Amino acid sequence: MRNVAFVAPFYLPATLRFLEAAAGLENVRLGVVTQEPIEKMPPALRRRIAATARVEDALSAEGIHAGLGQLSAEFGGIDRLLGALEDLQVPLGELRDALGLPGMGAAAAHNFRDKSRMKDVLRAHGLPCARHALVRDQAEAAAFSAEQGFPLIVKPPAGSGARGTFRVETPEELRAAVAMSAPSPDRPTLIEEFVVGEEHSFDAVSIGGRLVWHSINHYLPSPLEVLREPWIQWCVLLPREVDSPRYEEIRRVAGPALDALGMETGLSHMEWFRRPDGTVAISEVGARPPGAQFVTLISHAHEFDLYRAWARLLVFDDFDPPARPCAAGAAYLRGQGHGRVRRVAGLEEIASELGPLCVEWRLPRPGQARSASYEGEGYIIVRHPRTEVVEEALGQIITRVRVELQP
Repeated sequence: MRNVAFVAPFYLPATLRFLEAAAGLENVRLGVVTQEPIEKMPPALRRRIAATARVEDALSAEGIHAGLGQLSAEFGGIDRLLGALEDLQVPLGELRDALGLPGMGAAAAHNFRDKSRMKDVLRAHGLPCARHALVRDQAEAAAFSAEQGFPLIVKPPAGSGARGTFRVETPEELRAAVAMSAPSPDRPTLIEEFVVGEEHSFDAVSIGGRLVWHSINHYLPSPLEVLREPWIQWCVLLPREVDSPRYEEIRRVAGPALDALGMETGLSHMEWFRRPDGTVAISEVGARPPGAQFVTLISHAHEFDLYRAWARLLVFDDFDPPARPCAAGAAYLRGQGHGRVRRVAGLEEIASELGPLCVEWRLPRPGQARSASYEGEGYIIVRHPRTEVVEEALGQIITRVRVELQP
């Protein structure tokens, strides 16, 4: 029996899916470190948790350590420590180092979390990534733009999911973006070249430093455009042909990139670009499961439970690479206007024509407040053995379904 501590600061829907997967593992005694009251956990899940430690700050190493002390006293020790959020990876690494627990340590976690450091490591190993600089004031930003030229990307060094990211095309836009970021010697801002090309992700499982499985996704359109235009309904497509020759270059560099950054055993999420000339550039890499329903999408494409597989991987260092019998995709439904959802138009026609392809959905509800997430007010996931069928279905959904908002 392994004593496992799962850090879940908040009971977010995605976190609960990972938590449920861990709770379902055999020969595991599961404890939870959280900021939430036990009453907020779904009752069915609560009955499967051996112990819960509530702390003031479950995102800090100090707060998590206090919770681990409570769990350890009840369990007689902790064997594994895990959590799915990007913000947790560094504090979890620090605690694994301090407590002698297996898993990613602080040095590797910093390589993934600090995007400037990440690019320094990749470039030092001769791996393709965007040119970048950490700037502490307007003068340093202007110097980098003079050397690199426009357009540029401005973002926080420890960001994730394109949050806080801006494309700037003029000196005036750069000054405004840097002023908004308010950089300082202790809190610099990351500026990098804007890479032109198709944007994709490369989600991978590594065991003992060896890449054993991967999945490739297409963004339609790019995440940055989605953030710039909050009304755009967008898609993610997982082609069935994951081993296509067109992905040969990213497959060639992804393993060495993960190795250089220090990935041992875990699930990682890499953002990358294919330039018009066919070369690739790695944008950034997270040492954690992907967001935006990607784990759900991958599960549907492979007809297996990646949530459970992730938990088993982190607890037992075990992963059985699945076949990929289908393509899958998600259409993210985002509101037109401001305020709350008034109605959703076009769903009946889509359900009539594409119903058998739709395998999971979260539909916007009238009266629902506009989401602060780039995922939008809802989503529809489709699956089919042929990639072109999935891509066509996604196009129909985002062009024919409309989420109307009103103040």
